[in-house]
Amino acid sequence: MSEDESAATNGFREDEGADRRTGGQSGVAPGRWVTRAVMVVAVVAASYIAFRISLAFFPRWWAHRIGDQVNGGVTNGSLWGLFYGFTFTFLPLLILVQIRRRFFSWTWRIVVAVVAVVLAAPNWLTLSVVAGNSKAAHAGERIFDVEAPGFRAGTLSGVIVGAVLALIITTTSIRMKHRKLEVKRLRGERDELKRMGRSSEDGDQAR
Repeated sequence: MSEDESAATNGFREDEGADRRTGGQSGVAPGRWVTRAVMVVAVVAASYIAFRISLAFFPRWWAHRIGDQVNGGVTNGSLWGLFYGFTFTFLPLLILVQIRRRFFSWTWRIVVAVVAVVLAAPNWLTLSVVAGNSKAAHAGERIFDVEAPGFRAGTLSGVIVGAVLALIITTTSIRMKHRKLEVKRLRGERDELKRMGRSSEDGDQAR
């Protein structure tokens, strides 16, 4: 084989290898940003569908559960409302204020906030009935009127009392912490003054 034929053969093989590599790269998976965009769209769509389903289901379901507990009594409705409103406002707020702790990372702060929101679910469900515009919400209101009278007013009272009590406890706790820090600082200054006084006395005696 001549030199020209050998060079032509080698050039053909190189071109063929380049074509194979190019063909292999054409089937490369989409970039990460495309995958993330698709995932975000899928999550948003699933969340919207779940939200619409919840609006059509939970208000009526919650109203039936409360109606079964109250059983048509105004006193029972008020007491159950106070219980749900107070408990599921007071506890979530006490948990939520823990995000101010410095030893929590941002990840744990988000976790704590999510736990607090989930713990307040009974009040969210009652709110979905009272403030909702869906057919399920209107049906839930009618169920409350007949089977759980007094529940909404009791819940509102419990929410107010729970929020006020949680605010008082949180404010008192913060003030006590500040006072402890202030007392600790003053004691440190007092001890420092005592040490300086002793050092001065020792110097005078040495003279």
